[in-house]
Amino acid sequence: MFEAIAFYLFSTLTIIMFVIAVSSSQILYAMTALASGMLFISGIFFTLDAEFLGVVQIIVYSGSVVALYAFAMMFFDASKPVIESNKHQKIACILAFGIALMLVIVLGMPIIANNIESIADSQHLINIASMNNIQMIGYVIFTKYLIPFELAALMLLVAMVAGIVLSLKSSKKEIV
Repeated sequence: MFEAIAFYLFSTLTIIMFVIAVSSSQILYAMTALASGMLFISGIFFTLDAEFLGVVQIIVYSGSVVALYAFAMMFFDASKPVIESNKHQKIACILAFGIALMLVIVLGMPIIANNIESIADSQHLINIASMNNIQMIGYVIFTKYLIPFELAALMLLVAMVAGIVLSLKSSKKEIV
């Protein structure tokens, strides 16, 4: 009974906070409502006994995304017009092809992962009934979603290297 009441309370508060975040004209009110809504989503996860997801929700979204949003709004200059150019069409086509290929690979991985999972089950290497939430998440990530997990790690690595390269290029321009 308590879980149902808490679930409906957190759901209602989440919807209210996101409506405020979307409809508010004051950026600070919108950011506060956005952070509150994300905290209420983590409350929903906690009431559903998904503690790991609740903690990840708090750390990632309520912390990092809202901080990034705040910095983006501070550094965004709305007075400059946005100019679009079509200079890099070849690069855009290559990137689009690469993303489409990754999507095909990621969406096709459950077929391969089911084979890995069935091999582990047939050899009685795992006891799923004795696992808690976090162990079950690890099991699912490294069996069923192994390739998408590795692709996400690869994309994060590429983004990190690109950020380092871009910061080095901009620092070289400032030195000269």
